[in-house]
Amino acid sequence: MEQQKSISETLTSAISHLENSMKALVNKDEKKVIASVWKAATDLEYANFLFSITRDEPKSSSWKLDLRSKQVEIGPLLVSAQDLIKEAKSDLDADELPKAYKKTWMARGYLLKVSDILQKAQKKSEPKKET
Repeated sequence: MEQQKSISETLTSAISHLENSMKALVNKDEKKVIASVWKAATDLEYANFLFSITRDEPKSSSWKLDLRSKQVEIGPLLVSAQDLIKEAKSDLDADELPKAYKKTWMARGYLLKVSDILQKAQKKSEPKKET
């Protein structure tokens, strides 16, 4: 299936961007972390779009992650997202589209949380303007 091939390529791209983001995190290059996370997130959005047009089932509310109350760090979130994407790719290769879709959707949730953390950190580090 052509769409499955596109999804697989997009997931591979997301994994690569997450590897870049983790390297940038180790090197404390915040701008590169942000850029790589956004690139991975856009890949996941596209993959989820492709999944959504190949399936008739609605998304389950049980797929949503509740990370609001937990103290979370960027590194473990990136690793969790990357692990889910790798599992999704394996599921996709095994023609287990529902499992792959769920894992891709959940990985997206982790990346949204990372983006939120990075935005808050950026706002805190910006100098306040005098009026």
